[in-house]
Amino acid sequence: MMHLDLVLIWGGIIAFAVFAYVVMDGFDLGIGILFPALAAGPQRDMAMNSIAPVWDGNETWLVMGGGGLLAAFPLAYAIILPATYPLIIAMLLGLVFRGVAFEFRWRDAPNQHRWDLAFTTGSFVAAMAQGMILGAILQGITVRDGAYVGGWLDWLSPFSLLTGVSVVLGYALLGSTWLVWKTEGAGHDLARGLAQRLTVATLLALGAVSLATPFLQFSYWQRWFTMPNLVLTAPVPLLVLLAAWALLRGLARGDHMRPFVLALCLFLLGFAGLAISLFPYLVPGALTIWDAAAPPASLSFMLAGAAFIIPAILGYTAWAYWVFRGKVGDHGYH
Repeated sequence: MMHLDLVLIWGGIIAFAVFAYVVMDGFDLGIGILFPALAAGPQRDMAMNSIAPVWDGNETWLVMGGGGLLAAFPLAYAIILPATYPLIIAMLLGLVFRGVAFEFRWRDAPNQHRWDLAFTTGSFVAAMAQGMILGAILQGITVRDGAYVGGWLDWLSPFSLLTGVSVVLGYALLGSTWLVWKTEGAGHDLARGLAQRLTVATLLALGAVSLATPFLQFSYWQRWFTMPNLVLTAPVPLLVLLAAWALLRGLARGDHMRPFVLALCLFLLGFAGLAISLFPYLVPGALTIWDAAAPPASLSFMLAGAAFIIPAILGYTAWAYWVFRGKVGDHGYH
């Protein structure tokens, strides 16, 4: 029983870390994706200043999610990574490009337009790769005797491209609603218009992924559309529509913070749908969380460390967001 409890706890920790990364790093990746729509100069500078205090700390959750997967579910790590190596490499290179461009655009003014391009490209590539990794996992990974036996490009499919585009649109929505919350003037007005269009685009993309997923594997269909599961799953798409309506209404009436919170709700509902489709599998149809888990002694040892580390991360993250809770002006936060 203790083994079962530890596995579920660590499954929850990894899921929380992944979700925290998606929502926290998602909006600054989204700002990078939206950079070409912002006017060079004050609008782009204001957008960069809005995320400057928090963007690098947001990636802590990516490290925790990846490292936690390796430590707590090593067999799943050993299967998922070889199946998605090109995407993992692309994501990391994109994050590197974004990070370098973030620093150098301020220090190399004559070439700022080139660093802006690198910032946009890195953000887009990282977001697209993350979405395609999700699609590759959902569509299934070829496993034999506990090892990946598929090809180098098995991850590439129309479905993984769809999930990649969906994540790009979702991150752009988060970025636009963040700018609605944090900026003023012309940049704020532009962000509001972008957020309205991106809400519709994200909703359509989420609907397309939701409609396509049940046809990937019969088990997905069973979880969503057979009784009594249907009673539990039916509220999810209804709540998505309600959140999208509230988001559009909030944008139309001039709300500032609420659109960002509602965009996060859309991601939370999408994450809930993903959990319904996958749980208890880490590799669909091949490997459950119990199959992939490390020994109970290892899980217990790591949990003692996580009990200190996670509150510390949450604490300094909350403090950073509290300190920089205001609007961004021409010269930074005020």
